[in-house]
Amino acid sequence: MALTIRAKAPLRISFAGGGTDVPPYPETHGGCVLNATIDSYAWGSLRPRQDKRIGIESADLNLQVEFAVGDELHMDGNLDLAKAALKRLEATGCNGFDIFLHSDAPPGSGLGSSSALVVTLVGLVREFRSIALSNYEVAEVAYLIERKDLKINGGLQDQYAASFGGFNFMEFERDRVIVNPLRVHCGSMNELEHNLLLCYTGKTRRSDHIIDDQTARLVSDQRDTVQGLQAQKELAVAMKNALLTNHLSHFGDLLDSAWQAKKKMSDRISNQQIDELYEEARKKGALGGKITGAGGGGFMMFYCEFERKHKVAEQLRKMGAVTTEFAFDREGLQTWRNHGASLAKAV
Repeated sequence: MALTIRAKAPLRISFAGGGTDVPPYPETHGGCVLNATIDSYAWGSLRPRQDKRIGIESADLNLQVEFAVGDELHMDGNLDLAKAALKRLEATGCNGFDIFLHSDAPPGSGLGSSSALVVTLVGLVREFRSIALSNYEVAEVAYLIERKDLKINGGLQDQYAASFGGFNFMEFERDRVIVNPLRVHCGSMNELEHNLLLCYTGKTRRSDHIIDDQTARLVSDQRDTVQGLQAQKELAVAMKNALLTNHLSHFGDLLDSAWQAKKKMSDRISNQQIDELYEEARKKGALGGKITGAGGGGFMMFYCEFERKHKVAEQLRKMGAVTTEFAFDREGLQTWRNHGASLAKAV
């Protein structure tokens, strides 16, 4: 029977601290982030073949590439994340395989989908080649693929969130990352799922432009950016404490503070549409909210008292946004083997 290797890695929402994981801030100041993974995923399948050919297909981008085992891999904008992963992991010295990729959210969503996809790719190759990689090592390899090999500007949290899963308080230092899994009470987790609302603005964005601006402001020691990043760190600690002590209304209030601090880091983080959505959500009863990624578009997240949540969602939909419910994921990267499965070729 044909063997197919499967993998999935969860997307994440970031509550506070985003931006303090982006170099050079961790090296100079030390960063920290509070985040959690949700039940949306980057998915992958790998099926061995015997003709010395490698095929990669992305359902989301509607792209396919194929090349011979041993061919030099050119980073030309066509499925570069996958090609860079295979190159770094030296996965092309075999009889060949097909890879199929899909994500529950598009790139630029603010949910860490690109990094989750790379973590999924690392998981597929780890399983295929029986490589011993810990969660830390998977995340580090994924980070190197994105940030070093492909020179995509960004932070560290997304790769570690997708690899570890669950609620985490992450610390970023000059030469190491520390992931502190949080034992969030089941009741607190259920209450968060009841009260949190995701809202898609209808626009994705390239985060690297925003990150470039934030980094330039940090390097030039602009006061608002430095203060905004320091506030993000302090709020990440405060929100962690509120979460662990089940003070969730306070958690919602702190989410608003985190958004106000985040906007100080770059004037590209928000825009008129985001400001209007946020203002109306607050009028309808949201205690707080924020963009879930670097900013400029993608998903927003709001904390509402449950009895007001439907009013907030109704208003956001009237303004053209798409609201969605979600649950939390506790597992992180998962890989498994399926005997007898097939990868259907696109027609």
